[in-house]
Amino acid sequence: MDTRKWQVATFLDNTIRNHKVMPRAIQEDGSFEDGVSLSVPNVYHFKPPGFCHLVTAVYPNVDDDHLVPFRLELHKRLLLPQNRPLLRSSNKYLFNNEQQQGIYLTNPHAGLTGGFCGTVAVIDGTYTYHHYMQDNVNDDGWGCAYRSLQTIVSWFRHQGYTSNPVPSHREIQQALVDLQDKTEKFVGSRQWIGSFEVSMCLEHLLGVTSKIMFVNSGAEMRSKGRDLLHHFQTQGTPVMIGGGVLAHTILGVDFNDQTGDI
Repeated sequence: MDTRKWQVATFLDNTIRNHKVMPRAIQEDGSFEDGVSLSVPNVYHFKPPGFCHLVTAVYPNVDDDHLVPFRLELHKRLLLPQNRPLLRSSNKYLFNNEQQQGIYLTNPHAGLTGGFCGTVAVIDGTYTYHHYMQDNVNDDGWGCAYRSLQTIVSWFRHQGYTSNPVPSHREIQQALVDLQDKTEKFVGSRQWIGSFEVSMCLEHLLGVTSKIMFVNSGAEMRSKGRDLLHHFQTQGTPVMIGGGVLAHTILGVDFNDQTGDI
């Protein structure tokens, strides 16, 4: 069979298979209105790590949390790791016409090149870049850590670890009040936050624990190069770095094991 005939046969086979799956998805949903209307299943395409092709899944029109057993079974069948979500709706593959929509840039670091002095490791996955003056909020001079936290939360959303929305400045402030770290006057203020508050919000809003490392100056960051390299190689999340009233988001590290330079 030549390549073209094989492609046509494969397409027809997959189309027939998808049509057989649809009734089961509707039946599992179980939502009939007046015996007439049917709930339309959701069809998602995924490209798990290491796959050179897309995987299509048909889900009943129910909340993601109700699909955990079904997704776990898919992970087993596809030999995917079972310690991270890869087939949630938020993990769906984005085609070219679906990317870079809205005001937020997605993975703006991708494609950057330059001279490297050692081993390079960067974040693993997708995030949206949040920065000053977005969302009609004038946070110039005080909102850097808020934006770093928003960028980190976006990473957890894109990887499917949470469906919670990226919190606004006010929601971040309210979370700190709820945790009794700040007073009610803090909500709606222009007060900056630091690494400790970011850590508290991550645990409160997402249930994510974090580690805080201390350095006395920027020059001492060299001593944390190995730790940062290990983090990006094993965890892959963005890292918030703060000092005084300033904060940044680290997306990767270039570490020289021989010289200690980063």
